[in-house]
Amino acid sequence: MAAISNKFSAPPIDLPVIRQPEGLSTGEGLRGAKSDQASAEQLHQKFTQFVGEAFFGQMIKAMRTTVGKPAYFDGGRAEEAFRGQLDQKLAEEMTKASAEKFAEPMFHQQFPNLEMPTKAQAANRSAFDLSQLQQLSRR
Repeated sequence: MAAISNKFSAPPIDLPVIRQPEGLSTGEGLRGAKSDQASAEQLHQKFTQFVGEAFFGQMIKAMRTTVGKPAYFDGGRAEEAFRGQLDQKLAEEMTKASAEKFAEPMFHQQFPNLEMPTKAQAANRSAFDLSQLQQLSRR
């Protein structure tokens, strides 16, 4: 039986294989400790930014669906056109202000092998304790 050839198939391409040198684990050897620290800080910053903007963006979006148009001071079509950009900017500013408080535990759960990016952040980080709930009182 003859082999059927497809006129649209391309010949196989040989790609070079890049292997990690033996004796090196990921993050060691080729990069120094400073670059590891910098990449951990960058990862922490980007993770906090993503979590904050996703959380606050969805919160603002949900709020917009529950609030109707105001009787006065409605921007009309222009406000509708630029509302998404306003909401995005609000989410970015809210992230800068307070996202680290709830993104920090998520970061440590997602990346348990990474240290705190800086010792100053570890010292300034306020740990939530259940005993603090007992101090709250209702009005």
